[in-house]
Amino acid sequence: MRHKSILFDLDGTLIDSLPDLAHALNRLLADKGLAPLELAAVRLMVGDGARKLVERAFAAAGNPQPHDIEQQHARFLELYEEGPAQRTAIYPGVLETLTELKSLGLKLGLVTNKPQAATEMILDSLNLSPLFDAVVGARAGLALKPDPAPLRQALEDMGAQSGQALMVGDNANDVQAAKALCIPVVAVTYGYSRIDPAHLGADILIERFSDLTTALRWFPG
Repeated sequence: MRHKSILFDLDGTLIDSLPDLAHALNRLLADKGLAPLELAAVRLMVGDGARKLVERAFAAAGNPQPHDIEQQHARFLELYEEGPAQRTAIYPGVLETLTELKSLGLKLGLVTNKPQAATEMILDSLNLSPLFDAVVGARAGLALKPDPAPLRQALEDMGAQSGQALMVGDNANDVQAAKALCIPVVAVTYGYSRIDPAHLGADILIERFSDLTTALRWFPG
């Protein structure tokens, strides 16, 4: 098998985190006297990091430029980290497929724009932590996807090479970051992409996460 390591996005790829993200955002907005957001609206805000999520939430609620955005960002993280996995669910087939890939000897890495602390809390709560050889979330001094820096960091942490890696994600950030390192990409069609998944530029699209093992056979060995 050519691919000895696989990098995964988290939100919209492995887990449906919208309910917890929306819950924390709506608590934040309520503190400011703003109306709550529907899940469908929050879905289109996810993927570019917590600060951008907060900015988009305030804009959608009618306050596009809060003067204390940094304070609101910090408060959102506090609210979110109170229970980041209470309403979050693993997508069907994820646990079984990751376990199978791990059993085949592949190294698995997680690369997400979600803050590192919240990411680790979620993985622990959902019993996913043991499956990953590296976990790279948003942290000081490291750019977010679509910059390839977090993918590069994950590969370094795993002792892996980009030429033997594959990326699995759900949005343009995942595709662009991987392509910058010449890493092929599998995109899931059920995630949080703001555009038609067919237009993301991924090498292969899969409708179910369990289709990943079959999709791997389409890449040259």
